[in-house]
Amino acid sequence: MLKKVLFFFTFSFMVFAQAQVCPNLVSPAEGSSNVPVDTAISWQPDEDAQAYIVSLGTTPGGTDLLAPQFSGGTSYTPPLGLPEDTDIYVTITLFFFDQPNITCPSRQFRTGLLTSAPTCTQLTNPLDMAVNINPSTNISWAYVSGATGYRISLGTTAGGTDILNNFDAGNTLTFNPIDDLPPEQTIYVTITPYNRIGQAIGCSSQQFTTSAVSELPNCTSMIYPPNGEINVPLTPLLQWNEVSDAIGYRVTIGSSPNQSDILDNATFYTNSTLVIDFEPNNTFFIRVTPFNDAGEAVGCIQESFTTLLGCGPYLDIDSGEFVTLNPKINFPETVSFCEDQAPLSISSSDDADGFRWFQVDQFGQETLISETREASILEEGTYRYEAYTLVSQNGNEIECPTSMEFNVVSSETPTIDRLDFVENTSSLQVTVQTLGAGSYEYAVDNRNGPYSDSNIFSGLEPGSHTFYVRDKNGCGIAEKTFTQDLTVEGFPKFFTPNGDNINDFWQFIQPPNGDKIILKRIYIFNRYGTLLKEFSQNSSGWDGNFRGRPLPAGEYWFKAIDDSNREVQGHFALKR
Repeated sequence: MLKKVLFFFTFSFMVFAQAQVCPNLVSPAEGSSNVPVDTAISWQPDEDAQAYIVSLGTTPGGTDLLAPQFSGGTSYTPPLGLPEDTDIYVTITLFFFDQPNITCPSRQFRTGLLTSAPTCTQLTNPLDMAVNINPSTNISWAYVSGATGYRISLGTTAGGTDILNNFDAGNTLTFNPIDDLPPEQTIYVTITPYNRIGQAIGCSSQQFTTSAVSELPNCTSMIYPPNGEINVPLTPLLQWNEVSDAIGYRVTIGSSPNQSDILDNATFYTNSTLVIDFEPNNTFFIRVTPFNDAGEAVGCIQESFTTLLGCGPYLDIDSGEFVTLNPKINFPETVSFCEDQAPLSISSSDDADGFRWFQVDQFGQETLISETREASILEEGTYRYEAYTLVSQNGNEIECPTSMEFNVVSSETPTIDRLDFVENTSSLQVTVQTLGAGSYEYAVDNRNGPYSDSNIFSGLEPGSHTFYVRDKNGCGIAEKTFTQDLTVEGFPKFFTPNGDNINDFWQFIQPPNGDKIILKRIYIFNRYGTLLKEFSQNSSGWDGNFRGRPLPAGEYWFKAIDDSNREVQGHFALKR
């Protein structure tokens, strides 16, 4: 039989972002001093963060040395080193795809003073002795520890300066000549690092040979996905604008701006490629560089897009927040119904476009029972509730669901089977024994409570008491009144076995009012728990003797068992 439903709203809150412990610096240690200017900065990993954003400044939270920059790992090496004898503040931001970022307090250390002039450096582009270099090439070189600037000379002879004479490029690692270099010519490059102490000594020329005049191709831009696009499929066809004088394209894709973990400078000879199985709910960074026989396009920008598996979370470019399209649901984990009340009608108050209710059997198989806001439950067991929103995406309408399992349990009005009591010296202890399949709570002498989960009541004064049993699911209240009949009227408080035929035997006396009480056995004990006598309700009782010898006056204890196996205990006095 079905039972009337009552809801117990046991709320489960999902904590969106738990307290996060910000990482400490590993190297240099926070507060350290005399740190080398070419030090690499590293910090403790955080198991929950997907990436890190690092910034450097000369004040807490400052970015004058490094604007916020992604770091896929747990270290960052400043490409130009750090200023000498300066307080450096490192600010680490924990980057999450599914919750707000956490910006940690700045960690501080101090660099040491430079003690010597820098050493010489090496070309990184073009490499020393390289050939067939486009005349419009940029020139770059490696960082040298302690350098605060670089002077560059270009010539057509070793050590020559006929193209550029000792130009101060400042604290940078690249130089773009104003005019193209002479074609089909050996170019000699002399780079001299310097700092406040002095300049590198004996830096020799390095060289490369230019090619015939040819135009570098222009950069391109993404057609699909366009820069900043969201909801990008996991297997998209990437397409970029074709560049007329390019013979191919080099494509780099990474899961952070400084990574190339998806594609690393892969070469394509068409302006599109299919990429299979991007990670869902992730932002990817792509750079496409056209090239031809003259070389690669210069200064091509990095673009980004965000994938979406159905419903997010995904990055909203405008707000900078992560958005989830699934509805929020609020439904109890347990629903109860009372016997003789059917059918059970339940309803959702959640804000959603659609609803589904499923019954789940013992094997985990589901049966759809409703596709509306309401559902009728026919029996106890496990059920699943689902609410969904409808989202238009890439020309199609998709569902974004949120669901939870809940249990339907039965309950029924309680029945008080019996009241077991134990009489102490000046008080009673009563145990309420109930029948029924519900979840019950107990009170005494007041229908309105307070109620307790315990069915044992101690310290009650002798006399009459009414006990209440209430179903926690609201299925009713049972009550029963207990009167101390047996101890007050049924079992004597004392007897005097002195042979005067008055109170010579101790025996149960049937109360004149109320239901007839039938006792199966009565037991007498001394203060040490030794059984002295066992007799029936129909016998004459106990005469105060044990093994034919009279026992002394004092307190003795009894236990009586009735025909429903209820035990009654108490004590009485033997007087001589």
